[in-house]
Amino acid sequence: MDTMVEVIYLLSATLFVVGLKRLQSPATARAGNAIAAFAMFLAIVATVVDTEILTWNGILIGVAIGGLVGGITARRVEMTDMPQLVGIFNGFGGAASALVAVAEFLGTPTIGVGTTGVTILIGTAIGGVTFTGSFLAFAKLQGLMTGDPITFPGQNILNALLFLGVLAVGAMTLGAFGGQDPLTMFYVFCGLAMLMGVLLVIPIGGADMPVVISLLNSYSGLAASAAGFVIGNMVLIISGALVGASGLILTQLMCKGMNRSLANVAFGGFGGSANVDRSQIGKRPVKRADAEAVALELGYVNSLVVVPGYGLAVAQAQHELRKVGDLLEERGVEVKYAVHPVAGRMPGHMNVLLAEADVSYDKLYDLEEVNDDFSNTDVVLIVGANDVVNPAARDPESIIAGMPILNVDKARRVIVMKRSLSPGFAGIDNDLFYMDNTLMFFGDAKEQMSELVREVRDLP
Repeated sequence: MDTMVEVIYLLSATLFVVGLKRLQSPATARAGNAIAAFAMFLAIVATVVDTEILTWNGILIGVAIGGLVGGITARRVEMTDMPQLVGIFNGFGGAASALVAVAEFLGTPTIGVGTTGVTILIGTAIGGVTFTGSFLAFAKLQGLMTGDPITFPGQNILNALLFLGVLAVGAMTLGAFGGQDPLTMFYVFCGLAMLMGVLLVIPIGGADMPVVISLLNSYSGLAASAAGFVIGNMVLIISGALVGASGLILTQLMCKGMNRSLANVAFGGFGGSANVDRSQIGKRPVKRADAEAVALELGYVNSLVVVPGYGLAVAQAQHELRKVGDLLEERGVEVKYAVHPVAGRMPGHMNVLLAEADVSYDKLYDLEEVNDDFSNTDVVLIVGANDVVNPAARDPESIIAGMPILNVDKARRVIVMKRSLSPGFAGIDNDLFYMDNTLMFFGDAKEQMSELVREVRDLP
């Protein structure tokens, strides 16, 4: 039996790697998720058989309840709410890992200083930070609290002192100084870890949320890996390490896409700066266009690049957008989609949205692939994007200075589909809206895109 369990663990770990590999491409991501889910199923079965910690009836009841809740939630969640769902998943993952460590500690509260004790505290700390940080990110994204950075004087000093406090209380929990009740110290340790998660997320603004989601995902993986060390489960160590490492790599890529350091994102606010004067936003004149004028601009060109943003997700206009693209391709227009790495509210948000509308994967281009093409592009159609196309990023005095942007302003014509001239998460005006080659197409993206479909279809 032991040999069979080890074989299943090895197979499960291999499938995790294969699943993660297939997540690299939107074309294979769905299969990658299915493979990884099957790998986790095998790991659960092997663990239950190996440890016999619960009866099969208990396991089946747990799987049924979890599967029912997860299935209903996944089917009902709107695409615009997907970042919130990911945040909750990260939080539950961190909580589960922390509870494993807590259970192990409560079984041996006088464990003392050593590898096992330190591992338990690491798992508890990372899991606690992930739990509270993820749910706070959810609250920001859901609008249950302000999405602006919440800062106060001495915040970084407080965070540093809190971190030192966690280390000190952890040492007392393990009896390093003697004389303290380990159980009481452990409870204090758990509280401080969860408080740290809150304080690390509240100074982070909406513009940095894609990075935060990615970072918390990495934390949940590291917490799972620590839990694996605590209970001596190799497959949990491997799967957690894979999630943690891939999350950190993705976080670094996201930081690069925003010209931010990881430390800057983790400890400083960005989006919605309180120091920005918003009184003059949207006060300058713009050139407006209706659906008929936009259709004429699009229908007689050679090349079009579409730039999707969070506004597309809010309006749920991806299907109408694809219809416009199909009609234009029938007229001989080359249609591409330029996806900025931090467009939307989570990594890959726009890719998933366009995939839902059956937009071909080979039409999607990232920033590095498409940026040099804008100067040779006839028309750029921006749907709900703002900060990622703001030329202010080239201004060294701007709060988004140095942020890599899509160079859409270099195209012959730019059409911006947006409800209003309101700013993006960065809270600053977008000079692109007022340029001579820009037309503003105001209104609800879904309604305006539906009208655009009719106008393009009627073109001679």
